[in-house]
Amino acid sequence: MSSTNYTFGKNLNTDFDQAIDLVKQALADEGFGVLTEIDVAATMKKKLDLEMKPYRILGACNPNFAHQAIEVNPSIGSLLPCNVVVRTNEDDSVYVEFMDPESVLGIVNNPDITKVGTEVKTKLERVMNAL
Repeated sequence: MSSTNYTFGKNLNTDFDQAIDLVKQALADEGFGVLTEIDVAATMKKKLDLEMKPYRILGACNPNFAHQAIEVNPSIGSLLPCNVVVRTNEDDSVYVEFMDPESVLGIVNNPDITKVGTEVKTKLERVMNAL
């Protein structure tokens, strides 16, 4: 398991496509939907003619928590959804990395938003641990 001050994640012992399926199912099990899916490798190939290992960004949203946060601060949408990155490392292992909503939403400096961030982080940690 690895992390930054704004992410947490882990390596998976599976191939990339299976990892995408596993992540989507684990997110769904915790009440998240995937609103967006960005294939970064395909975009880099199309726009810059660059080859890169598979790298996908899933925009995950839990509607209940998003609604709570938006009710408190309508500008919070600029920090949503929670991004989940599934990427292939140089050694061809697959890594799943979650945006830390507690850290990211903490910049708003509002205790109600911080509470939402903490609750969402707990759910995303359960997603990670289920993988």
